[in-house]
Amino acid sequence: MIGYYILIGGIALVSWLVSNQLKRKFEQYSKVQLRNGMSGAEIAEKMLADHGITDVEVISTPGRLTDHYNPKNKTVNLSEAVYHERNAAAAAVAAHECGHAVQHAQAYEWLKMRSALVPVVSVTSGMSQWLVIGGLVLGAAESAGMGFYVAVLGLIFMAAATLFSFITLPVEYDASNRALAWLKNKNMVSQQEYAGSEDALKWAARTYLVAAIGALANLLYWGLRVLGGSRD
Repeated sequence: MIGYYILIGGIALVSWLVSNQLKRKFEQYSKVQLRNGMSGAEIAEKMLADHGITDVEVISTPGRLTDHYNPKNKTVNLSEAVYHERNAAAAAVAAHECGHAVQHAQAYEWLKMRSALVPVVSVTSGMSQWLVIGGLVLGAAESAGMGFYVAVLGLIFMAAATLFSFITLPVEYDASNRALAWLKNKNMVSQQEYAGSEDALKWAARTYLVAAIGALANLLYWGLRVLGGSRD
């Protein structure tokens, strides 16, 4: 188990560093005011209109970095700061979330796959590791096959969550690319504002990358424990 704690500790440290850097970047680019004077909400509404999307509502949601697109009720949910403020960071986030709305409208394949996995992962992700550990304990206690099968079931659940994390990557990167292309092509931002928006979105994407790598490392570790028969 020592190896597991080292693994989880290392991943947690990297995740913390990336998350802190992301917060610093957004604070930095929140000081770069947009020359066009548009708020995040106005940026979002214009991007949706430019893509011919009329059935998606832009709303404000409480919290910080709580921005997301909800495909169920077709809403672009912007945190209060992003919704109201008029800076490069707000423009980047608002356009990124609208990028997901555009994906949805255009039936982007990776988004469809991700959405299909949501109900599965929401049920299995919370219990996967407990099943693996419980299966290992049960197998050691009774020296029978039941524990092994319980652990394998946990691995299958864990694999589904890992797959979800990796499918999320192209969804997030594509949404950022759509956002940046629109900001640039429609001359919504100056060169300085664009550079800030691009840098902020790159760091946001890295949080998903770290999460995916962490999920894979976790799966491989427990896979070796179960399938390799390790008892240390």
